[in-house]
Amino acid sequence: MKLSFVIPVYNERDTLDELVKGIIEHASDHEVKIVFVDDGSTDGSFEELQRLHTEYPKEVRLVRQRGNFGKSAALATGFSRAEGDAVFTMDSDLQDDPKEIPRFIEKLEEGYDVVCGWKSTRHDPWHKTVPSFFYNKFVAWLFDLPIHDVNCGFKLFRTEVVKKIQVYGEMHRLIPAMAATLNYRVTEIPVQHHPRRYGHSKFGFERFYRGALDVMTIYFLRRYQHSPNHFFGTAGILMIFSGMLSFIAAILVWFFIGNEAAVAAISAVAVVFVATGINTLGLGLFAELVLAHFIRMDPALFEAEDDD
Repeated sequence: MKLSFVIPVYNERDTLDELVKGIIEHASDHEVKIVFVDDGSTDGSFEELQRLHTEYPKEVRLVRQRGNFGKSAALATGFSRAEGDAVFTMDSDLQDDPKEIPRFIEKLEEGYDVVCGWKSTRHDPWHKTVPSFFYNKFVAWLFDLPIHDVNCGFKLFRTEVVKKIQVYGEMHRLIPAMAATLNYRVTEIPVQHHPRRYGHSKFGFERFYRGALDVMTIYFLRRYQHSPNHFFGTAGILMIFSGMLSFIAAILVWFFIGNEAAVAAISAVAVVFVATGINTLGLGLFAELVLAHFIRMDPALFEAEDDD
């Protein structure tokens, strides 16, 4: 099997040599390409990657981004350069253990498209593990995913999956959910998680806030990406209907109460409802036009990979 490893790097100089040796050792039965994406490191990580490329010219590839654009951007860059049958993602801090590589491959060969690592025993501080626990539970329930740990960066994908999924913003945590949306088969295996030996975590508490917004985005896309007017059209019609009811209420107030100020206020609300509803309905129709255009442009979007 030909494997690509896509590994974002941000200030992890001390771990890189051991990581490369571990990957090569535990994936020795396969053809290996390790794509390191340096995401604006300032500690000499890129120079260390250059040394490793010189030492392992067949295995190690490196890409340097112009600045620190985040993990999603780094993964997208790496996915664009991935080749072969399957793609691993790993963190570069040695908390993911390369010895787990054969177990991922065995699980993939059972017929799955995505194999996620599950840090069943996690060596991180409580302020990371507790919010992550509830976040993972919520994501698994919302997307009906049979996994415990969507956050784990240690994953294996069939190459087709990463070529069809667009990773942007902070969406890297939800790649399994996006894959499930396209009806790829997703599973997980428990993996050993090591305490961090070098450096410090690059993620703060704000990532959970951003993660919650990403969940809303993916859920919306999953439900409405093929029929956006089902959302916008429904909302628009409800607002127009509310505006019509407001107009009726204004007429009733005029005839039975005669309060001109109340009539003016209710009429203004009615106009806002109707105008907003028409705009929302139009937005839904416009979204349908855009969707139809891109489906015509890319008819293979929903196709399975050809057997030949």
